[in-house]
Amino acid sequence: MLLGRRDAELAEVERAARAPHVVPVADGVVPVADGAWAGAPSASEDDITYLPVIGDPGKVICIGVNYVSHQNETGRTGQVVPTVFTRFADTQMGHLAPAVKPSVTHYYDYEGEVALVIGKDAYKVSEDDAFDFVAGYGIYNDFTARDWQRATTQWIPGKNFPDSGAFGPYFVPAADIDDLDSMKLETRVNGELRQAATLADLYFSIPQLLAHVTAFTRLNAGDVVVTGTPGGVGFFMEPQGLLDEGDVVEVEVTNLGILRNTVVDEK
Repeated sequence: MLLGRRDAELAEVERAARAPHVVPVADGVVPVADGAWAGAPSASEDDITYLPVIGDPGKVICIGVNYVSHQNETGRTGQVVPTVFTRFADTQMGHLAPAVKPSVTHYYDYEGEVALVIGKDAYKVSEDDAFDFVAGYGIYNDFTARDWQRATTQWIPGKNFPDSGAFGPYFVPAADIDDLDSMKLETRVNGELRQAATLADLYFSIPQLLAHVTAFTRLNAGDVVVTGTPGGVGFFMEPQGLLDEGDVVEVEVTNLGILRNTVVDEK
């Protein structure tokens, strides 16, 4: 499903795809979007401004250090429970939108991830039932100001600068994914491979994550859970591979497409 807008003509597609219109999975998330798209005018991709897959979720729950490779490079091994932090919905942007490097950081970094969209309200979900609550998937790049993230034990400041949460390019329904574990995630900076993993490498699986998160908070249809990034982030490279204006960051995931954003300095 393509989320985008070409002035007023594609506005109906945008409105139909926003989180308040995500209905319970049993009632059909996909037909709501398909119906909106069927009535939209044709447009070339060059005419489209991509929006975040879900533009205004009530919650964006992010998981930290959820691949062994990332645990090893950060020194945060032996996780007993998932590391959870939040991102604000208004920090998100879509595919091809600029990733704005804040003027107050010299340590701007990428984190390629897979995000899932909740399809129906969830609270105290069991691991066995977890996938019943997943409507579908998209790609996320959790751009991070490392100095702001690492200034205290609370990560939220480094994760919530404007235009730092790239979410796209498409929403892919869960029913269209045959083998989630085999899906490969790769992050490239200016064509150079930086991160590579499969979803089988997740330290805490998606069912474990949903069981943990819904043990302490309600998730509603349209909420987003970002599942973590593998090793290979720029901050821990030698020498460091942090981001500057003009750098092009691509996150590619099997079956989900390629999310591409170019870094620009904050004006």
